[in-house]
This record gives sequence, C-alpha cells and structure tokens, in this order.
Amino acid sequence: MTETDTDSRDESEDDLTLIREGRDFEQEYRLTAAEAGRFLVEVGEQLQAGDELTLTGDEWTLPFAFGEPVELEIDYEGYGEQELEIELEIPGTTDETAPTVD
Repeated sequence: MTETDTDSRDESEDDLTLIREGRDFEQEYRLTAAEAGRFLVEVGEQLQAGDELTLTGDEWTLPFAFGEPVELEIDYEGYGEQELEIELEIPGTTDETAPTVD
C-alpha cells in the first residue's frame, strides 16, 4: 500500500460520524439472507473475542463496550405470512462501582 493509499483511507475514516454516548441512533437495512448471515457472524465473532463491538456504516461508526448478560429473543409468527424475528439486546458497561458496606 502506498502512502497516498494510507492517507486517503485515514481521511475517509475521519469523515465517519462517531456515534457516542448521549445520542440515540437507529439504522434499518433490507438485505439478502446471505448478507444478513455474514453480518451476524461478524457480530458473533466480536462478541466472542472481547468486550467491545464496533459497527460501521457508510457514513458512521459506533464503538460499543458491552456487558453481560446478553438477552436473546426468538419470536415466530406461524399464521398467515410466517415470520421469524431474532432480537439481540446487548447491555452497555458502566464505570460505576458498587457502594461499600461499613
């Protein structure tokens, strides 16, 4: 990679909006099953690897330090137009410590 390639990559990373604490953010995508599967695998790998998850879109990046437990909900609607919904709720971490008992 040339220095010019590195500079242009750094500039494009700097152009991303950083989504941080104190701001709500929501983005919805319509993907193929294969694309959604790749995304879920990548999320799973980050969840297994450590305690921070980083999601990046075309114009934004969202670093998220997560805690435990993670909540997984599976909802299946079997009547009419069948639908399967898989929801994952990942709690954030906190810097707070428990109070002391004297």
